[in-house]
Amino acid sequence: MRVFLETDRLVLRQFTEADEDNLVALDGDAEVMRYLTGGAPTPRAEVREQVLPRFLWYYENFPGYGFWAAENRESTFLGWFHFRPNDGAPEGEVELGYRLHRAAWGKGYATEGSRALIDKGFRELGVQRVTASTMFVNSGSRRVMEKCGLTHVRTYHEEFEDPIPGTEHGEVEYALTRAEWLTSAAAG
Repeated sequence: MRVFLETDRLVLRQFTEADEDNLVALDGDAEVMRYLTGGAPTPRAEVREQVLPRFLWYYENFPGYGFWAAENRESTFLGWFHFRPNDGAPEGEVELGYRLHRAAWGKGYATEGSRALIDKGFRELGVQRVTASTMFVNSGSRRVMEKCGLTHVRTYHEEFEDPIPGTEHGEVEYALTRAEWLTSAAAG
């Protein structure tokens, strides 16, 4: 197990092929998938053939970035975080994301893991800007972004072949620049 980052309560480690069951269980919870697929689970074959290989690909192609399995100190799988370069974005811009089991919601894990990744990105990886996005109606995820210092940049609408409930309200993008982070770190 290659540990990437540790916080007071979390261990963020690289995924391995042995995490297939963890991902299937996480993506099998309709509430976890509510704002992603409208509650539809990710099929095991898709996890095995697409999701997990994509997670592993990042470690070789973008050292220091990618998808990280999140565990508590008792090695219980809680979900994952991603901190990865944005497709087509300027150099130094990364996207933050997270997906946690319902049992981990409301305990501050998403904020704790996100803050640790943001700090590592700005301190060690040369990140210049962190972005995150979610559906407008996903107030829990928006709250995490705000607690991590990201601010609302825009609300936008995308066209979806099969829109899920809430899509009509749009998507939101939040961001935090290195300069903003330095200012808040100096003040805090």
